[in-house]
Amino acid sequence: MTSTPPEKQNPTVLNYMDAKPDHREMGLCYAVSTDGIHWEKPDLGLLEFGGNKRNNILMRHVHGAGVFKDDRETNPARRYKMLFCGEPQMTVAFSADGLNWSRSIPIPEIEAHGTHANAFWAPDLGKYVGFTRQHARRGSDSIRQVIRTESPDFVHWTQDKFVLEGPTPRLQTHDMIVFPTCGIYLGLLGMMVHPEDSRFRVKQHVELTWSIDTITWNHVQAGTPLIGHSPARSETYGAMPYDWGTIFASAPVFRDNEIQLYYGAGDWYFFNWRKGYLALATLRPDGWAGYEPISAETPGVITTTPLTFFGDTVGVTADVRNGGSVRVSILDGAGNIQAASDPITDTITDGRVKWSKSQDVVGLRGEKIRLRFQLRNAKLYSFQIRREL
Repeated sequence: MTSTPPEKQNPTVLNYMDAKPDHREMGLCYAVSTDGIHWEKPDLGLLEFGGNKRNNILMRHVHGAGVFKDDRETNPARRYKMLFCGEPQMTVAFSADGLNWSRSIPIPEIEAHGTHANAFWAPDLGKYVGFTRQHARRGSDSIRQVIRTESPDFVHWTQDKFVLEGPTPRLQTHDMIVFPTCGIYLGLLGMMVHPEDSRFRVKQHVELTWSIDTITWNHVQAGTPLIGHSPARSETYGAMPYDWGTIFASAPVFRDNEIQLYYGAGDWYFFNWRKGYLALATLRPDGWAGYEPISAETPGVITTTPLTFFGDTVGVTADVRNGGSVRVSILDGAGNIQAASDPITDTITDGRVKWSKSQDVVGLRGEKIRLRFQLRNAKLYSFQIRREL
């Protein structure tokens, strides 16, 4: 049975399948890799499926599971933690090795229709924080919302509260993977795009959000994908690029020279049968978002809000191309230049700014200043005031 209108029923135009095939179910499986590119699915021999245990299944009847290794945990049996929808309710489980899991503990305080559940220890908050999804009503429309909950011990959780939703029923938040980094929290937000008031031709990409407390969230250039779809010249079922239809993010892996973003990809529309893939996107270090000039002909200028200059130098992360440059100035409260840098003409990661004419900026320590960045054919990702002397 399908809800595809009769006039649109053909092999390449499909809509939402209402029927669930026999012998199909959700599960959690295990794979290993030495390089993050080539993966193996070992025969674990833990659970029977299809009449034997020659498989890589960790759990059956599990939906939207989020697993993480808790390095601060003192109980070895709880080193690995999982938050998931256990059909029919949200639950948690623990493991010493990530393979053999405890019995599930139900969490009635969290919406039972959650998906892409994820949790972590928030050091500045001193508690575990979890995120998943719920359905809500806005008039006659059914919408999806990102919900948040917290716990002191990963067993007792607060009643979930909604923290983020899309602007319209045609642009909905589906899931958000949250993680702490650089003193704030970033969210990889799955956005469902409905071209029509139906489930027809729905796709999903990933955008970027940020928060200082995991409660109030801010969009980074809403509508602009952080991970977008691979393009295609034509639309033919079964012949589309691996991530043409859907993208579901996971928590990033931070390497010395890059940020790795593994994601689940689908080659067709959200509510249709599609092939699934594990995919990898990469960013340069600290390359989540940046400022660059709108026009290559005119330099871009960024001036910060007032900052306390507690150090003696500034570190900058930026891409510089085609003979471009980044120049940094320190301004006092009246807007006067107190120090100016030599031009930065190469791409750098947390590179130390060199002040022109060996200017001594130590005397500015403790003062309120502003930093001004002038960008020409360059993209500024981040900066930090450092104390080296």
